[in-house]
Amino acid sequence: MAAYVARRILLMIPTLFGILALSFVIVQFAPGGPVERVLAQIQGQDSGATARFGGANSAIAAGRGGAASEFSGKYRGAQGLDPKFIKELEKQFGFDKPPLVRFWLMIRNYATFNFGRSYFRDEPVITLIKEKLPVSMSLGLWMTFLSYVISIPLGIAKARREGEAFDIWTSAVIIVGYAIPSFLFAILLIVLFAGGSFWQIFPLRGLTSDYFAQLTLLGKVKDYLWHIVLPVSALTLGAFATTTFLTRNAFIDEIRKQYVITARMKGLTERRVLYGHVFRNAMLIVISGFPGAFLSAFFTGSLLIETIFSLDGLGLLSFESTLNRDYPVVFANLYIFALLGLVINLISDLTYAWIDPRIDFETRET
Repeated sequence: MAAYVARRILLMIPTLFGILALSFVIVQFAPGGPVERVLAQIQGQDSGATARFGGANSAIAAGRGGAASEFSGKYRGAQGLDPKFIKELEKQFGFDKPPLVRFWLMIRNYATFNFGRSYFRDEPVITLIKEKLPVSMSLGLWMTFLSYVISIPLGIAKARREGEAFDIWTSAVIIVGYAIPSFLFAILLIVLFAGGSFWQIFPLRGLTSDYFAQLTLLGKVKDYLWHIVLPVSALTLGAFATTTFLTRNAFIDEIRKQYVITARMKGLTERRVLYGHVFRNAMLIVISGFPGAFLSAFFTGSLLIETIFSLDGLGLLSFESTLNRDYPVVFANLYIFALLGLVINLISDLTYAWIDPRIDFETRET
């Protein structure tokens, strides 16, 4: 097993390299960029986050009105601006270097988790990520935990009662819940329980109250849980549907196999058959979906939920950084999530071997 783990860790290096290389190439051909973003702001055509360069407006005023800028064909909005100012912008963003040099510098820095500074927030990228991480981690961990806590027992119960009334009506409820978009359910929760039109039970903004630091330890726990009820409920609604049906179908498939019939003929109790034999085999396919379930909270669902509930997390940070062409933040988030996904997949494989010792990764090709 140690050799397999070592191989997987070594394979993470070319995988991360490939992901970053492909993304870097795509960015080179994507329209727009941080320089054009600043130029559009200067020309009064954009309201993006370029306050860092606001003081330069007076410096470039003298450069207007002359000959056409040498950069007018390269950047939209460069017409009539001082070429020296544009060169300074390129140097500020690192675009005065060839693409291969910039890519090599990025890879070298990322190897030591040095992500540089944000183009438009004037802060270290790692600081921004640390500030936003608790929000996304809270949503992701709670959503994954609750979805699995609900899905696995419910899926087993449905498999044991296949075709009965319980199986039918729970399937109907799950399908309806899965069909409701998380953002729409979030709005419904706000209308009902956050002072929208009915009850003011839960807060609408943030993970904690303004007076959080003054509370006791028990008070802090209660305050935190009080704030996450609505956003986590909105995320979890559709999250457990896939895992529930996956668990149900996996258990039904295993229950029908010959070894289960043999175990029952030997006189083993139904509980012993189910949890001593079926559980170990059926759970393998459920575990395989864990990485996707965990990471999905940081991407598809968290952005909308963070926006609706005014939670300043990684989903919102990534979205705003993409719009603003804040490449250090975009690539740092990509690198971290790719690395996190690879590590979780490795942990998932190791969990397979723990649940079912018959699985031997040492004898298979990676």
